Amino acid sequence: MNYSKLASHATTTTIALRKSFLSHRFLARSLPQRSLATTTTTTPTSITSPPAPSSLNRRIILPCRHTTLPLRGQPQIRCSSTTPQSSQAEMSLNTNSKKHKVTVIGSGNWGTAISKIVAENAAEHSDIFHETVEMWVFEEKVEVPKRGMHFKSSNPLCQGPQNLTDVINGLHENVKYLPDIPLPTNLHANPSLEDAVRDSSILIFNVPHQFIIRICDQLQGKILPYARGISCIKGVDVTEEGVSLFSETIGKKLGIYCGSLSGANIANEVAKELWCETTIGYDPPHLDSKAPTPTEGSPSQSQEDLSFEHKDSSGQYSKVKLRPLPNDYPPIDHGLLKALFHRPYFHVRLVSDVAGVALGGALKNIIAVAAGFVDGLGWGDNAKAAVMRVGLLEMVKFGSQFFANSIDTKTFTEESAGVADLITSCSGGRNFRCAKLSVQRGAPIEEIERQELNGQKLQGTLTAAEVNKFLKNQGVEKDYPLFTAVYRILQGQMRVEDLPSFIEPKL
Repeated sequence: MNYSKLASHATTTTIALRKSFLSHRFLARSLPQRSLATTTTTTPTSITSPPAPSSLNRRIILPCRHTTLPLRGQPQIRCSSTTPQSSQAEMSLNTNSKKHKVTVIGSGNWGTAISKIVAENAAEHSDIFHETVEMWVFEEKVEVPKRGMHFKSSNPLCQGPQNLTDVINGLHENVKYLPDIPLPTNLHANPSLEDAVRDSSILIFNVPHQFIIRICDQLQGKILPYARGISCIKGVDVTEEGVSLFSETIGKKLGIYCGSLSGANIANEVAKELWCETTIGYDPPHLDSKAPTPTEGSPSQSQEDLSFEHKDSSGQYSKVKLRPLPNDYPPIDHGLLKALFHRPYFHVRLVSDVAGVALGGALKNIIAVAAGFVDGLGWGDNAKAAVMRVGLLEMVKFGSQFFANSIDTKTFTEESAGVADLITSCSGGRNFRCAKLSVQRGAPIEEIERQELNGQKLQGTLTAAEVNKFLKNQGVEKDYPLFTAVYRILQGQMRVEDLPSFIEPKL
């Protein structure tokens, strides 16, 4: 045997592997480590590490001592271990040739705050995302405040009313809905909804829930058929057929899969980069990244039927057949979503319970209105705590009763989208604040909304009416005394002072 040739070959192989290690960039930097000892294939309730690579990627196990970062086009190598002394690495050969384009639909204070986050991450992970993030803006005229951080009398944008999109793109600040917060230069405000979503594979919906149906109607036929969505909308969609979540409504209207983001996230605090947590509910469609990419025309023009069935947030098979994500895109899974949303100040937990995340974000707004009512009377923290306790019980009951096939009620008690969001909303959110001022000033809450919210909308009042309509149709209004009390107070059918006796259990 020629040992010198063998040694030379081994040296060459070692150098090649070392170059691959030195080129590893995305997984080691943006995603948590995953233990190679994990063998379960059950979809987890919560995840803090990325799922296993697609079966299309070859996996090679080889020894290593550290993890380094790859250049685009180089094999991706991920070192992971159960102990710091582990000497195993996992390498997946990434053949993805396309990047995800991201569009945020909505530019209120929460929409702009989310846009800031994803634009920052798109710039950092330009190997998997288009660097420019589109933000659709409902065009309106604004004036740059003279006390604003960007006001200069010589600047044409500061001379009288200007289009909001021009101001955002020119000054990199949303002077109306998120003033005094610098925005990334790669965030582009777009007044055209159709142009903003063109060729986007990830759509983030962040508008008041009363507008989402109309927006979806405008988007039909205008988006990629295999696009995926994340709904940041906090509300429920009540129809004659029953109650559904806006993540599911978006999915049905547009024929796409849509997850949900919710948590204890007051927009101004997030925008100021004050640390907080959020929860994303996303159960990746099983055929994503396993679809052949059409060689001619767009996927919607392909003659091959690539659609597949999936279950909706009610746990039933959806009437919508999804188009799988072509395999030349990076898979849209928990790992990629964490790369898109996670920041040092905005920590993301990912769960598969889409219904729990969406429902928690909707129902807590009703409870926040109740907390504002009792605080407006000066009843103090004990009264607010009582409201939160009863409200949390009704959230769990509602989820168990009407989403029994899909919801995990632990989401309400363990995730930011549940009890944490409830506490924050009952302490300082807009629903709490406007309800409190309504009692203190003796004015209708609609009037307070107009005076205090600078054109933004309350979600708690609308959700209270929609949930009450549904509960009446189901004949179970009496089983949800707090939800019912809030609705009746808003309608002038009941006094705030009567709330304690109304929600007290009847023996």
